Amino acid sequence: DRRIVAARVIVTCPGRNFVTLKIETGSGVFGLGDATLNGRELAVAAYLEHHVVPNLIGRDAGRIEDLWQFLYKGAYWRRGPVTMTAIAAVDVALWDILGKMAGLPLYQLLGGRSRDGVLVYGHASGRDIEEASADVERFIALGYRAVRAQCGVPGLAKPYGVTRQKNAYEPAESELPLETEWSTPPYLDLVPRLFE
Repeated sequence: DRRIVAARVIVTCPGRNFVTLKIETGSGVFGLGDATLNGRELAVAAYLEHHVVPNLIGRDAGRIEDLWQFLYKGAYWRRGPVTMTAIAAVDVALWDILGKMAGLPLYQLLGGRSRDGVLVYGHASGRDIEEASADVERFIALGYRAVRAQCGVPGLAKPYGVTRQKNAYEPAESELPLETEWSTPPYLDLVPRLFE
């Protein structure tokens, strides 16, 4: 039974709002889709809960393109980031369901494997260069071949993306950082020192 019987929006992760959509079919098979839109997670969650989820119940989870078109053409704010992130979450969850029902990995349904692995990177962070460098070394010791480094900038109270919490990316806040935190010159003066 591919009929959608339930859909739930899950907002989680301390210090950051990750949004996941869980769609369940009548046969108990469920699919997950990511709906995280950096800085606007709660807008997407509300859009999903109040506008998308009610329209999913009772529909055939196997009609992926039909549902995509329905959600896209029926949306009041077409092509906006909130709408498109919500539709993407539904799309991914439905493909997840289709793969599980077919007993195949999703890449097999989409034409087969085209590579044997994917390069991923670690996100090193620190309040200063020394702390960020130590975090880079930690990722290298874990086997990462690529590391993104970010550190605090002297004179800025709270730089974007830097926190004292380990493994946190950025705080989930309802407002944007102060303009000075997005100022390019302080970063351009400091970033080259990360590579010394």
